[in-house]
Amino acid sequence: MASAPSRDIVARERSDAVVPESLSHEGPDEGAPTRSRRGPVDPRLWRYARSARPHLVIAVALALVITATIVVIAIVLGRVLAGVITDPGKREFGAWTTELAILAVAVAVRGLASWWQARLAHRAGSAVVAELETAVLRAGAELPPRELDTRRTEIAVVVGNGLSGLRGWFTGYLPALLLACLVPPVVLVVIALHDRTSALIAVITVPLIPMFMVLIGLLTQGRAEATLAATTRLSDQILDLFAGMPTLRALGREGAGGPSMTNQVQALGDSLRQRTMRALRIAFLSSMVLESLATLSVALIAVAIGLRLVFGEMALYSGLVALILAPEVYWPLRQVGEKFHAAQDGMAAADKAFAVLEPHRRDESAPEPGPGTVGAGRATSARADAGPARITLRGLSVAARTGTAPHRLSAVLEPGLVTVLTGPNGCGKSTTVQAILGLIAPDEGAVHVDGIDVRELGSHSWWSRIAWLPQRPVLVPGTLRENVELLGAVPDPAADDLRAVSAATGFASVLAELPDGWNTVVGQNGTGLSLGQRQRLALTRVLAAHRPILLLDEPTAHLDPESEQRVLTTLRERAAAGATVVVVAHRPTVLAAADVVIEVIAADAASVVAPDSVAASSSTPSTGSEVGAAGASAGRGYGAEVS
Repeated sequence: MASAPSRDIVARERSDAVVPESLSHEGPDEGAPTRSRRGPVDPRLWRYARSARPHLVIAVALALVITATIVVIAIVLGRVLAGVITDPGKREFGAWTTELAILAVAVAVRGLASWWQARLAHRAGSAVVAELETAVLRAGAELPPRELDTRRTEIAVVVGNGLSGLRGWFTGYLPALLLACLVPPVVLVVIALHDRTSALIAVITVPLIPMFMVLIGLLTQGRAEATLAATTRLSDQILDLFAGMPTLRALGREGAGGPSMTNQVQALGDSLRQRTMRALRIAFLSSMVLESLATLSVALIAVAIGLRLVFGEMALYSGLVALILAPEVYWPLRQVGEKFHAAQDGMAAADKAFAVLEPHRRDESAPEPGPGTVGAGRATSARADAGPARITLRGLSVAARTGTAPHRLSAVLEPGLVTVLTGPNGCGKSTTVQAILGLIAPDEGAVHVDGIDVRELGSHSWWSRIAWLPQRPVLVPGTLRENVELLGAVPDPAADDLRAVSAATGFASVLAELPDGWNTVVGQNGTGLSLGQRQRLALTRVLAAHRPILLLDEPTAHLDPESEQRVLTTLRERAAAGATVVVVAHRPTVLAAADVVIEVIAADAASVVAPDSVAASSSTPSTGSEVGAAGASAGRGYGAEVS
């Protein structure tokens, strides 16, 4: 048996299992995470980014050092200046050697601490961004297929460039926040010891800055989230435009005239530019307001000190110390206001990242994954045989947008038979295959494998028995050999088995046209190959793996009639050899080749009733013509076995 695929490979396959829809949000905030109340420092950041914890301890220590040097510099400088002005006998450098040495050391220590803080902040920011990006990618790979499909672009934007804004949070906002917590109280105490009037003015005016910061925050609330949501939406639209470029060119819509692709891209770019400029305008205006408040507050203290010095109501030393320290009271608060806007983009992206990392933040209407589903984080010890399996669907229902699809599907998929799932688009055929794989937890009913619930099987052991061809097969960038090896097959050109599989799928003729054969390099999702060639490569990968269970979603799509017949003949041969073959198809040729055909039905929300009110007619699984007799509550079967 071929070796089991890794979890990452299965995750890549399942990520394309559902056809992505166009994500067109109407409101500016739609798609943004629910804004939760949190303090200036989000505790989730320390929980998910372990590399940030040592940095926080060191940053606090350095902030204390900087605070101490500020006080020392002010006291020493005030002492020296007051002595030079009031005492003519101390107007030489030799009289102040000790004070000047202390001043030089304090200035050097402050500069060194600030440099070290900035250096560590850059390192910590890069480490945290890399750690969160990795965690989001891993968590995204564990999302259920439907949720992953709706959040694919959001995750790509967050991981691609959204989280890079956290570097500004670590290098600017966090150091300013720590200094704002430590410097003003300490400096106010020192000012009060020298001049109570100046301290009183500072105590009255300092709260004005946080007050205006709150007002500005209320004004700009949600702007960062809206900008990130708009970036995600624009990315979706641009990707859709480029994906449809061949069609647009065929229709002559790529030029500059009329509603063309060029105009659409330009309009999207203008929209993003205008939104960005609005955010920058608010950031600059808020900084100007905070600077004006701080300047006026320092001016009040300076005027009060000057008047009292003129009338001889205070000592020069006390006035100088208070005047030197006054700007230091407001400086950290101004820095917090200035760095706040620079950090908001990163924190908005972090909110989206945490929404992926925290399962309880996901859609509460979605069912919890079962023990064997991807994302459950554990697997039970239940095991089944390693060969073909008898798969039983018992009243399987999965919630869809407008009801359930499939709706109470009951059937038995027997080894040695080719079973085809058919039905109209949107009835839940691909969803049924995902439920068999254990990628989706049913809202009602269950999937049993040889009598064992699929949710009780270890995902690794279960997937190692399956070769799955999703509706949109994933082809990774690399050589054809590497793509075929994803499911364990070894593409040895000399192997008779591989030649037979390649001939059956028609991929042998594709290889004959490629000068490098199996070593031919293809791009993302098979760039460089036509749709038919990609389908043949994916079929070759599935059939060459020789798994006892085959799950194939539209395997003959993009194939010519001759290749389709060869593939169907190969599938019947595999079934005759004992394999469990399940095919999702619409084509009459595929239905004619089936041993059992099961029609999958869906139900809209109006027709879905409580399970307790329905007779237990579908409690016993049926096969063949029995499925057809199960009525509307089960799949309807017909085909070669049905009389």
